[in-house]
Amino acid sequence: MPTYTSTLPKPLLEQLSATAKSMNIPKNRIIEKALSLYLFKLKQAQFAKAYADAAHDEEYINIAEEGMIEYTRILEDYEK
Repeated sequence: MPTYTSTLPKPLLEQLSATAKSMNIPKNRIIEKALSLYLFKLKQAQFAKAYADAAHDEEYINIAEEGMIEYTRILEDYEK
Protein backbone atom coordinates (compact mmCIF):
# COMPACT_ATOMS: atom_id res chain seq x y z
CA MET A 1 0.00 0.00 0.00
CA PRO A 2 1.43 3.42 -0.90
CA THR A 3 2.38 5.79 1.89
CA TYR A 4 1.01 9.30 2.25
CA THR A 5 2.31 11.86 4.70
CA SER A 6 0.34 14.89 5.86
CA THR A 7 0.02 17.33 8.71
CA LEU A 8 -3.03 17.91 10.88
CA PRO A 9 -3.93 20.67 13.30
CA LYS A 10 -2.90 19.69 16.82
CA PRO A 11 -6.47 19.54 18.25
CA LEU A 12 -7.59 17.27 15.42
CA LEU A 13 -4.57 15.00 15.83
CA GLU A 14 -5.19 14.80 19.57
CA GLN A 15 -8.82 13.87 18.97
CA LEU A 16 -7.76 11.28 16.40
CA SER A 17 -5.22 9.78 18.78
CA ALA A 18 -7.70 9.62 21.64
CA THR A 19 -10.35 8.01 19.46
CA ALA A 20 -7.90 5.47 18.04
CA LYS A 21 -6.73 4.60 21.54
CA SER A 22 -10.26 4.23 22.92
CA MET A 23 -11.31 2.06 19.98
CA ASN A 24 -8.03 0.16 19.96
CA ILE A 25 -7.52 0.67 16.22
CA PRO A 26 -4.74 2.40 14.29
CA LYS A 27 -5.13 6.07 13.45
CA ASN A 28 -4.58 5.37 9.78
CA ARG A 29 -7.65 3.09 9.72
CA ILE A 30 -9.82 5.91 11.10
CA ILE A 31 -8.38 8.32 8.53
CA GLU A 32 -8.91 5.80 5.72
CA LYS A 33 -12.56 5.17 6.67
CA ALA A 34 -13.25 8.88 7.19
CA LEU A 35 -11.72 9.79 3.83
CA SER A 36 -13.63 7.02 2.05
CA LEU A 37 -16.89 8.23 3.57
CA TYR A 38 -16.10 11.85 2.71
CA LEU A 39 -15.30 11.00 -0.92
CA PHE A 40 -18.49 8.92 -1.16
CA LYS A 41 -20.53 11.86 0.18
CA LEU A 42 -18.89 14.19 -2.35
CA LYS A 43 -19.86 11.81 -5.16
CA GLN A 44 -23.44 11.68 -3.82
CA ALA A 45 -23.58 15.47 -3.74
CA GLN A 46 -22.33 15.68 -7.33
CA PHE A 47 -24.93 13.12 -8.38
CA ALA A 48 -27.71 15.05 -6.63
CA LYS A 49 -26.55 18.31 -8.23
CA ALA A 50 -26.61 16.69 -11.67
CA TYR A 51 -30.23 15.63 -11.08
CA ALA A 52 -31.14 19.08 -9.81
CA ASP A 53 -29.53 20.66 -12.86
CA ALA A 54 -31.33 18.21 -15.16
CA ALA A 55 -34.65 19.23 -13.63
CA HIS A 56 -34.19 22.65 -15.23
CA ASP A 57 -32.80 21.42 -18.56
CA GLU A 58 -35.46 21.44 -21.27
CA GLU A 59 -33.74 18.70 -23.28
CA TYR A 60 -33.56 16.31 -20.31
CA ILE A 61 -37.18 17.03 -19.44
CA ASN A 62 -38.27 16.20 -22.99
CA ILE A 63 -36.28 12.96 -22.97
CA ALA A 64 -37.80 11.97 -19.62
CA GLU A 65 -41.33 12.76 -20.82
CA GLU A 66 -40.80 10.72 -23.99
CA GLY A 67 -39.61 7.84 -21.86
CA MET A 68 -42.69 8.06 -19.64
CA ILE A 69 -44.98 8.00 -22.67
CA GLU A 70 -43.26 4.83 -23.88
CA TYR A 71 -43.39 3.30 -20.39
CA THR A 72 -47.13 4.04 -20.15
CA ARG A 73 -47.67 2.40 -23.55
CA ILE A 74 -45.79 -0.71 -22.41
CA LEU A 75 -47.92 -0.91 -19.25
CA GLU A 76 -51.12 -0.51 -21.25
CA ASP A 77 -50.03 -3.28 -23.64
CA TYR A 78 -49.17 -5.49 -20.67
CA GLU A 79 -52.64 -5.02 -19.16
CA LYS A 80 -54.34 -6.18 -22.37
